Amino acid sequence: MAVLERLRPDHAPALLAFERENREYFAASVPDRGDAYFADFAGVHRARLDEQETGTIHFHVLVGEGGEILGRFNLVDVADGSAELGYRVAERAAGRGVATAGVREVCRLAREEYGLSRLTAVTTLDNAGSRAVLGRVGFGAVGSVVLGDGEPGTAYELDLGELIPG
Repeated sequence: MAVLERLRPDHAPALLAFERENREYFAASVPDRGDAYFADFAGVHRARLDEQETGTIHFHVLVGEGGEILGRFNLVDVADGSAELGYRVAERAAGRGVATAGVREVCRLAREEYGLSRLTAVTTLDNAGSRAVLGRVGFGAVGSVVLGDGEPGTAYELDLGELIPG
């Protein structure tokens, strides 16, 4: 059974392995993190933990029974009761309900632990899996967007008071 955990310093080795093993898989649907991310992973990890301490961001990892990272579920740009959700799941865990379960749990944490009332998310038009996950959890499409790389996408919102139980 996998468990969603708030990102900690000791997650670094497993998280780096997760990112390296899935780099090509992720790059097929989201912009690549770039070589600098991997070259200075220790510094990046420390910086993210420091940023998390400010309360403007909440990072989570889905940890499998053997300690391996199966996914990342992040809440960024936390302000005024809302945040943007972002997530990615390992290729070997895709299609098994891992993303839906992780998104549901991070939504619960957003409401119950972080006091948030609304989440947003964006996905590319060709990412059917991500769109399906957001729909299963209760996110509704609210409009079209152009992502940072110029690719068209869809914006979603979820009122956490209307969160669909697991």
